[in-house]
Amino acid sequence: METEIELKFFVSPDFSEVLRRKISETKVLQHSCRDLGNTYFDTSDNWLRLHDIGLRIRRFDDVYVQTVKTAGRVVAGLHSRPEYNAEHHSNDPDLSLHPSDIWPDGRDIATLQSELVPLFSTNFQRETWLVGMADGSQVEIAFDQGMVEAGQATDPICEVELELKSGQTEALFTLARQLSDHGGMRLGNLSKAARGYRLAQNYPGDDVRSLKMVATQASDTVESCLIKSLEHALAHWHRHEQIYLEQSALEALLQVSAAVSFIRQTLTVYGGIIPRRASAVVRQELKWLEDELRWLQDYQCITSLLDDKGYALRKLDARKFLIAGLKERFDALPDRDEMLRLINSGRYTALLLDLSRWILTRGWQPFLDDKAREKMSFTIHDFAVKQLDRSWTELLEVFPPEKNLTAQEYIDQQYRLTRNLYTGICFAALFDGDECQSFRLPWADLLHGIDDLLMLKPLEQFIYHLEGDEQEQLNRWLIRQENSILHAMEQTRLIGFDAAPYWRD
Repeated sequence: METEIELKFFVSPDFSEVLRRKISETKVLQHSCRDLGNTYFDTSDNWLRLHDIGLRIRRFDDVYVQTVKTAGRVVAGLHSRPEYNAEHHSNDPDLSLHPSDIWPDGRDIATLQSELVPLFSTNFQRETWLVGMADGSQVEIAFDQGMVEAGQATDPICEVELELKSGQTEALFTLARQLSDHGGMRLGNLSKAARGYRLAQNYPGDDVRSLKMVATQASDTVESCLIKSLEHALAHWHRHEQIYLEQSALEALLQVSAAVSFIRQTLTVYGGIIPRRASAVVRQELKWLEDELRWLQDYQCITSLLDDKGYALRKLDARKFLIAGLKERFDALPDRDEMLRLINSGRYTALLLDLSRWILTRGWQPFLDDKAREKMSFTIHDFAVKQLDRSWTELLEVFPPEKNLTAQEYIDQQYRLTRNLYTGICFAALFDGDECQSFRLPWADLLHGIDDLLMLKPLEQFIYHLEGDEQEQLNRWLIRQENSILHAMEQTRLIGFDAAPYWRD
C-alpha cells in the first residue's frame, strides 16, 4: 500500500507557458511525457462509490496497472488517500490482485467482481517533471490535458498535480506557492474520478447549504477540536466555491464568505492559548478576503427588494422609480468575471495554501509554551463551556434585556452576533441537540431580523431623489417597516433570554 500526498489545481490551457517557465527555474531531475488511458469501474448500484472506494485500470504503452483508492482526507486541495497498485494484463478488473480486507463488508469478492461494469474513462496526455527541493525533498509536477468521457458526455481535463515523492509535506506547499504566485492555478477538491462519476450519473451539482455544526466529540482534545473546526470550514469553502463556478450561484459565494468568517472566529476562540503572532499572516489574509466579499451583503438586500418584480414595494407610488434605481445599483456590483479573477488570483490561492499548511503542520506549535501545550492536550468539554459562557456574557452585554435597541444599534452588533453563533457551531455537538436548537433559534432569528433592517437601507438614499407625496409616502413606509421589524425582534430577543444555556448542567 502507498499513500499519495498531492495538491490538485485546475488551470486553463494557456497556463502551460507560465508553468514551463516556472519549472525551468527549479532543479529538474527527470522529465517525461506519455498518453494515459484510465477506465473506472463500479457496480450498477455504485457499491464501491458508496464506500468511498475507487477502482481504476490505467494503461500506458503495453502496461496495465489496476489501482484501488480507499477513503482519505482532503484539506484545501491536499489529497491524501491510501492506494493499492497491482500490475495487470488487460482492461478487465481482477479484484483478487489486491488484499481481501480492503473491500467493504456486505458482498463477497466473487459477487462484487461479477457485478462490475465500466462507468467512465479519463484519457489525457501527462507531462511530468521530478523536481528536487532545497531541503532534499522530491516533488513530481504533472500537467494533464485531455478529456473525461462517460457515454456521449465529456468534460475537459486541464490540471496540474503536485505529488510528494519523498521528503517533507512542507516542500509540497513551498513549490505550490512558487508556481501559483502570479495566479492562474485554482485549488480543487474534485478529482478526475469524481468528475467522471458526476458525468456518468448526470449529476446536476451540489446544493447550497448553510454551515453545519462541527462533529466535535467529548473525546476530542482542544487541539483536535481546533483542527476539526478549521477543516470543517475549509470543506464548506471548497464545496461552495465549486458550486459558484458551476452554477454562478451568488448564494454559494455567501457561504464561502461564511466559511471565511467562521475561520476568523475560530482563531479568536483559541486566541487565549495560541498567540496572535502564530496566525498573523493568515488572519490578515482572511480579513482581506472577507472585505473582498463584503459586497454580497448589498446583493442580499437589493435582491430581496427586487424579488418577485419588487413585490415588497407594490404599495408605493414611486415603485417603478425605486426598482429602476435598485437595478442600477445591482448592475454596479462585482460581476462573475471579477469573481473569477479573485478565485484564480495568486493571493487567493496563497491564502488557501498557507491555511492548509498551517493546519497540516500544526503551525501554531512552535509558538506555544509548555503551559499552552498542556492546555491544548486537555479534553474539549471544559474549554467549550468556558468559551460558550464567555460568548453568552458578551451577548448579555450588547443586547441588555432591560433596554429597547434602535435599528442602528442592532445593525452595529450584527458581526458580533454572527461570531457568537459561530462559537456555538464549534462546540454545540457536545451537548443535547434539542436544547441547543431551542437556545440558538431565537438568536438566529434575531440575525435574520438584522438582515431585514439592512434591506431597508438601499431605499433610504432614494428619499432625497423624490419630492412631495412620493417622498413622504416612502419615508412613512420605511418607518412603519422598521418599527414592525424592531417589534418582532424585541419579542424574539426576550425569548432568547428566557432559554436556558444548553451547555450548563
